[in-house]
Amino acid sequence: MKIDEILKNKRTLSFETFPPKKGMDDLDKTKEVLKELAKLNPDFISVTYGAGGSNSKGNVELASYIKNELNIEALAHLTGGPSTPEDIDNVVKELKKNNIENILALRGDKPLDYEAEYCKYFKHATDLMEYLKDDGFTLAGAAYPEAHVEAISLKADLEFMKKKEELGAKFFVTQIFFDNEYYYRLVKEAREIGIKSPIIPGIMPLVSPKSIARTKSMCGSTIPLNYRNMLEFYQDKPKAFKELGYNYAVYQIMDLLAKGAPGIHLYVMNNTTTANEIVRRLENVIKEYF
Repeated sequence: MKIDEILKNKRTLSFETFPPKKGMDDLDKTKEVLKELAKLNPDFISVTYGAGGSNSKGNVELASYIKNELNIEALAHLTGGPSTPEDIDNVVKELKKNNIENILALRGDKPLDYEAEYCKYFKHATDLMEYLKDDGFTLAGAAYPEAHVEAISLKADLEFMKKKEELGAKFFVTQIFFDNEYYYRLVKEAREIGIKSPIIPGIMPLVSPKSIARTKSMCGSTIPLNYRNMLEFYQDKPKAFKELGYNYAVYQIMDLLAKGAPGIHLYVMNNTTTANEIVRRLENVIKEYF
C-alpha cells in the first residue's frame, strides 16, 4: 500500500534504518534489527541509501525484506547527488521487481571523503523527482524545520519544498529537530504558500553524549538551552543521560500529537533499544492516537 493512502486514514508511526556500512556482510544482522522493529507495529520503515550512494544494493534488499517478508510498507531512500541516470534506472528496476511502491527522493550530502564529481546529473532533489515522477511510485520529500544548511533562507527552502510537491511529492518527512516551534513554523509557512501534503516530524532521541556532536554536524539542529543544560549535567551519567533522551523525545512527540502532527518518524538508526523504550513510554498514546 502506498504511504500517502495510509496517511489519509490515520496517523503513522515509522522508523528510519540504514544498510550495513561495511557492505553486505552484516545484512543478516540488520534484518534481525528490522524484525525487532516490526514487532512494534510501525506503519512503514525507511531505509537510507548509504553515504554517496555507496550501498544501493543493501537499500533495495532491506526494503524488499521489510515489504515482502515483514509485510510492512518500505520507504526506500534514493539519492540523486552521486548517481547517473543509469544508476537510478537500475535501482528503480530492482525496486519495482521487489514491489516497493514508495521512494524518498533526495539529493544527498557529499561525504567528506568523496572524491568523484558530485551532483553531475541531479543537482537538487527536485531534479531527481522530475526524473522519477512518471515511474508510478509514491514520492516523498525531505523538509527542514530550520531550513537546509545550504539554503539562503527559510523562504527559499520553502519554495523548493513547494516545487517538490508540484513534481509529485505526496508527503514530507522532516529533518531532526529538538525545538517543536521550528516544526510548527515550517507547517504554518508551508500552508501559507499552498503546500498541502502531510509533513511528518522526524524525532531522534539523544541517548549518548557522542550523538550530540554527530547530530549537530549532520544537520545543525538547535538544541534548546534548557535541554542543553540537562544534557551537560547528565553527560557523565550514562543511564540518566539515556533516560533524559528518551523522555525528552516522548515530550516532543506528545506535544506534536496534541497539535495535530500527522504522524511521527523516529530516527532510531538501527537501535532497537531506543525504539522499544520510546514506544513503551507511548503505549497508551499509541493506542489512542495511531
